[in-house]
Amino acid sequence: MAGSPALLLLLALGLCCPGIHGQRDEVIARFRDSSTKHPQLGQRLELECVTFKEDSGVSWVRQDKGGTLHFIVHISSMSQTTFEGIKRTSTRFEARKHRRSIYGLVVKSFTLQDEGNYFCFSNSNQMLSFSRGQPVFFPVKTTVAPTTLEPTTQSAITQKDPCLVTPHPETSEEKELNLSCDIFIWLPLAGTCLLLLIALAVTVTLCQQNRRRRCKCKR
Repeated sequence: MAGSPALLLLLALGLCCPGIHGQRDEVIARFRDSSTKHPQLGQRLELECVTFKEDSGVSWVRQDKGGTLHFIVHISSMSQTTFEGIKRTSTRFEARKHRRSIYGLVVKSFTLQDEGNYFCFSNSNQMLSFSRGQPVFFPVKTTVAPTTLEPTTQSAITQKDPCLVTPHPETSEEKELNLSCDIFIWLPLAGTCLLLLIALAVTVTLCQQNRRRRCKCKR
């Protein structure tokens, strides 16, 4: 297609303006195996183009993700193939006419560069008829987000295992302050108790002396 700008222009107009080629269902592009949904990396991929108009051959093109059209091959009604660069064969593709009005395209080893929408079109009585695009892409990989614990479960774990909640550690200043408070409280209290004990001991001693004196006086 690179060597035929006029055909590229007609192809672009046909894809953008459906009215110039009549009914789209006159040509159908599809997977040859109806069970195929996605290509497999490095595997063969088979497509087929079915035309319901006069058998005059078809052409295959691919539209990449960026919207650029790439000519692949033209298959004549006599099953002669012309690939890009006016070559009869291709290292990447195979093409042939299976039977009347059915034209096959094979991607020999499907890779990322082969992804896109595949179209086929026919030229009958100087009128181009285009198929609907057949999307051919690898399946999209989805990632599963990590599950989070429900609030009730988290609260239950916290209640059962209090060690999961780490207390706020005391700073050195707080420890020094607490020690100072302990000294100021307990030291006077201990001194007071000691004084009380001394006073109690003195009181007991004086009482005993007074009792002895009273006893001597009576005799």
